[in-house]
Amino acid sequence: MMWNWQQDAWPEFSWDRHRLTRAEALFAEGAGVVIGASKHLSVEERNSLTIELMSHEAVDTSAIEGEPLDRDSVQSSIRRHLGLQTDHRRASPAEAGIAEMMVDLYERSAAPLTEGVLFHWHRLIANGRTDLKDIGRYRTHVDPMQIVSGPLHAPKVHFEAPPSDEVANEMARFWQWMERSGPAGDAALPAVTRAGLAHLWFESIHPFEDGNGRVGRAVSEKILAQSLSAPAITGMASTLLKHRKAYYAELERAHRELEITDWLLWFAAKAIEAQQHTLRQVEFVLEKARLLDRIGSQLNERQERALLRLFAAGPDGFLGGMSAANYMKITTAPPATATRDLAALVGMGAVRRTGENKSTRYHLNIAVLPAISVKVVDIL
Repeated sequence: MMWNWQQDAWPEFSWDRHRLTRAEALFAEGAGVVIGASKHLSVEERNSLTIELMSHEAVDTSAIEGEPLDRDSVQSSIRRHLGLQTDHRRASPAEAGIAEMMVDLYERSAAPLTEGVLFHWHRLIANGRTDLKDIGRYRTHVDPMQIVSGPLHAPKVHFEAPPSDEVANEMARFWQWMERSGPAGDAALPAVTRAGLAHLWFESIHPFEDGNGRVGRAVSEKILAQSLSAPAITGMASTLLKHRKAYYAELERAHRELEITDWLLWFAAKAIEAQQHTLRQVEFVLEKARLLDRIGSQLNERQERALLRLFAAGPDGFLGGMSAANYMKITTAPPATATRDLAALVGMGAVRRTGENKSTRYHLNIAVLPAISVKVVDIL
């Protein structure tokens, strides 16, 4: 098996630029729509949405690697780093580290990506780790850097990266390309192509002892953000988590070739899907504000608490809708009071009712964009 970095032409990647033209145009157009829609948000709404996107991105990029984190703890840590009011929830070292990395990624999105930034991110991701020898620097271990699965007696090698003693030289070439391919470089590339190629190249080198996936996704997120006119979180990790199996499969295929059109097209489809998810979040926040402006004065404390819980569930709401039992648990209202409250919410137009008897469920009565999955065929 010969990997891409073992081929004579490495790292001269090639791709069909024409086939990516529409994808780049769609991403640029979508960015304008998201930025335009976001301008209708209040400062408080924009901060809330940004924190929500950052916390999802932090938790989901860790989940891709099989590391579960508490979303509320990560969100509390993000708010603390942004200097906003927080509930002072205790965060684990991993949660605090990834939260700080996301804040750095967001607040310094326009700043150049440098080796120093990369090392800083790695130290944050490795926060609290005592099992790693090389933290905040490239790996030095002599054992092969492999991605494997299966039992110990019969492991399947999905990829093997260059030896540790070659990493510094490989990354030097990567940094040269990053400078040349940037907006002001002599070989500038469009945003999605550059982000997809950077992610694949970085993962092919696998320069760190651990945390390469999280750092690599942050690299692509930063490149996408730098193409926009304002700080933004595209939400790539959250989208890649939904397509985790395909993501690993596409990376594994791309690690075998230097002709990477298929990888770039797949990455572009996911970048546009992530962008559409962000737009959906923005529209949801706007609809939420409109609804509360219309009925806020009519709500009692219990109804307001229940609606806020429904809003916290996001555009998709409660799985299967809110039941009367859910309402009673959230508000501590007795059955008769819950029935009256829910009927009043239906009458106000705040929620809509579906089903009958024990199957009765309540859903937010606001229009949200449908969740979509963007395929390669959709961007050709």
